[in-house]
Amino acid sequence: MDARAKADVSIRSAARRYGPVVALDDVSIDIAPGEFVSLLGPSGSGKTTLLGILGGFVQPSSGSVWVGGRDITFAPPHKRDIGIVFQNYALFPHMTVGENVAYPLRARRQPKSGWAKKVSDALAMVELSGYEGRRIAQLSGGQRQRVALARAMVFEPQLILMDEPLSALDKQLRETMQIELRRLHRKLGATIVYVTHDQREALTMSDRVAVLRNGRLVQVDTPEHLYDRPRDAFVASFIGEATLLSVTRAGADAVLLGATVLRTAHPLPHAEALLLAVQTEKLRIHDGHDDNGAQLNQLRCRVTEVLYQGESLRVFATLPDGTAISLRQPGSYHARLQIPAPGMEMTVVLDPQDTIVVPA
Repeated sequence: MDARAKADVSIRSAARRYGPVVALDDVSIDIAPGEFVSLLGPSGSGKTTLLGILGGFVQPSSGSVWVGGRDITFAPPHKRDIGIVFQNYALFPHMTVGENVAYPLRARRQPKSGWAKKVSDALAMVELSGYEGRRIAQLSGGQRQRVALARAMVFEPQLILMDEPLSALDKQLRETMQIELRRLHRKLGATIVYVTHDQREALTMSDRVAVLRNGRLVQVDTPEHLYDRPRDAFVASFIGEATLLSVTRAGADAVLLGATVLRTAHPLPHAEALLLAVQTEKLRIHDGHDDNGAQLNQLRCRVTEVLYQGESLRVFATLPDGTAISLRQPGSYHARLQIPAPGMEMTVVLDPQDTIVVPA
């Protein structure tokens, strides 16, 4: 793929209304050339509508879409120079793999003399060289996904859109394909916009993640910042396994949880009502050997339930006021500790760096 195969994307104040229903509400986002951006959100958040507007399958009620410096807001799909991988792959079962991959070249009336090399190059890119003569029914789910990807890339589009392409795969294959897609993206340098409702998938694959809720863009950030510095309670609860606890301001860098003062290394929000967002793996059982134990926030609690989950131990507990919390300990950590039992009292610690407070 050449330099033409990646382009910047600019979505400006895009909205889509269906009568009184607002599917997308004033969304603006800029995507750099070669960037992998995931659109993440629950059902009905507007992510598929936004992808449809990018692909030309949905007309915006207002706003504009620019790709590679060109206004394509009302351009038909076949004139957008965009490759698309659908959720169900949309492969033609009566065609061979080679014919499926060549279809976009035929649809764009590119010279037939160049089809064979382009198909061969695209299949080599997804490690399916020699599969040109295979039937779709002869392929595994992962191979079909790669054929769909090769078809999306064969005409060297400026932008590739992916609509939950891994959702039909089983867990192990899905995780393998996430790594494969990430590797392929680095190899191609293509601009990719990827729709998913799977938080882990978005964090694993993306340069940045755009979180949508009720048609609005809530936060666009790197996976690390999204996870460690959520902007509000929705992002904190939607990304990872977070417990949201009501707290009150207790100074410039501290909050009060019940009768316990917790310090944070981050500026407190200006909102009146505050929530402490506690990720399960950021809490840990205090073993009395922490070098910086005096600097850690400490909470006394009583264990209510313990779940052994192989690589980790999930512990549910309550604070003295009855507030429920949970924590996840890696197997290597709890192996050297006494495994907690229901009814046992213990101390858990939380680093101020991991003490995240968001507006309620």
